[in-house]
Amino acid sequence: MSTTTPATLSLDGLFAREFEELAVPWQAEEAPAPELLVLNEALARELGLDPASLQTTEGTLMLIGNRIPEGATPVAQAYAGHQFGGYSPLLGDGRALLLGEVTDVHGRLRDVHLKGSGRTPFARAGDGLAVVGPMLREYIVSEAMHAMGIPTTRSLGVVATGRPVRRDTMLPGAVLTRVASSHLRVGSFQFARVNGDTDLLRRLADHAISRHHPDAGKADQPYIALLEAVVAAQASLVAQWMLVGFVHGVMNTDNMTISGETIDYGPCAFMDAFNPGAVYSSIDAGGRYAYANQPLIAEWNLTRLAEALLPLFHEDQEQAVALAVESLGAFRKLYSEAWSAGMKSKLGLGADAKDDAVAPLVNDVLALLEEGKVDYTSFFRSLGSAARGTPETARSMFADPGVFDAWAEKWLALAPDADMMDRVNPVYIPRNHLVEEALGAATAGDLDPFRRLVDVLAHPYTEHPGLERYADPAPVDFGSYRTFCGT
Repeated sequence: MSTTTPATLSLDGLFAREFEELAVPWQAEEAPAPELLVLNEALARELGLDPASLQTTEGTLMLIGNRIPEGATPVAQAYAGHQFGGYSPLLGDGRALLLGEVTDVHGRLRDVHLKGSGRTPFARAGDGLAVVGPMLREYIVSEAMHAMGIPTTRSLGVVATGRPVRRDTMLPGAVLTRVASSHLRVGSFQFARVNGDTDLLRRLADHAISRHHPDAGKADQPYIALLEAVVAAQASLVAQWMLVGFVHGVMNTDNMTISGETIDYGPCAFMDAFNPGAVYSSIDAGGRYAYANQPLIAEWNLTRLAEALLPLFHEDQEQAVALAVESLGAFRKLYSEAWSAGMKSKLGLGADAKDDAVAPLVNDVLALLEEGKVDYTSFFRSLGSAARGTPETARSMFADPGVFDAWAEKWLALAPDADMMDRVNPVYIPRNHLVEEALGAATAGDLDPFRRLVDVLAHPYTEHPGLERYADPAPVDFGSYRTFCGT
């Protein structure tokens, strides 16, 4: 690694400066032998940074907070939250630090944030550290989501620390450098409300409006408009998750952003065989965050946001509640519209296709997929070929191809657009067996499988000869899949 001094990484300390009540100044733990494993060069350039500079010794130290960039005030953020339905008045960044904000080449303010940088005052019983596998998982999945056009936090880099970390066994430690529109969460507002700090609540809301939802600031009731904007953003986001078969796995209120970006890729996975009850988290024993529950949980979380914001809606509690209920009532309609529009596209049907014709097709095909344990991603991608007159791949996924034929006759009668379908049905997703293969190799020191997988996932809708294994469903012997939160 070069030891050339990098160009200055200049960060603002806006959050640290404006929200002292939510920001504990803190320093990342010194890494004994830092080694840059992966750098997202395209994202670095988007942030106005020089990738070559970040690959120097000094640049790598900046990426993990061991050299503090000019203007940066590293802080651990405080927030509250409901975790698996249970309320905690104080959570916070137990192993993470907000380094500061940077204005990207498009003029957008972005957070630069560390994960796995060591214990903070919010760490409770945790060691504050992270290991190579889960940090590379977040890199893989967040960049795949970005490539599919789904709003997400992104991964700038992963640095191995040279420090062994004890989990079930000793594993190599790592720090993820994450980029987000912000790290404002539902839990941030819950913290202000539980502490009875209406001034902080108002300042947080004004900050969220200014940074994420400026149109709300022009409304007659800006705080109601803020809630409505977050409701709309989350309805759209969760519909997009559902359409690609993504299971977040830990939809706690501290993991729901005000911006509408996906955050915190811990026990997450993409469905293999279609299963509404799919759960991939080792700690979600009751299936609270199962695939089919995600829209309901999103609405539940948004209700907690509305509760936190009540003092800003109206000085009369009953009137404040009535305003909140009215705003929350839009979620189901917005989600349903986004889901229906997305499913029409997945089936190659235009926006003008009649809902009463499309809805039975969707319900029927999902029932067939569930009953036949058919791979969700492969099936929808294969429909493009079926629409072009070659249904063999789709038919072969069913033990009784006749059930597909009967459904397809009704679908084909609506003249689906195969090209439309290929634009929205991915060939390549972060398939669980390939992710585990890449992470296992990387943990053992071989990053080649990881790099190949990341390269393939950067172009999810374009099929390439020779990459068939990246599109194939999981092998039969892959078995039941479980992921862990990475702590």
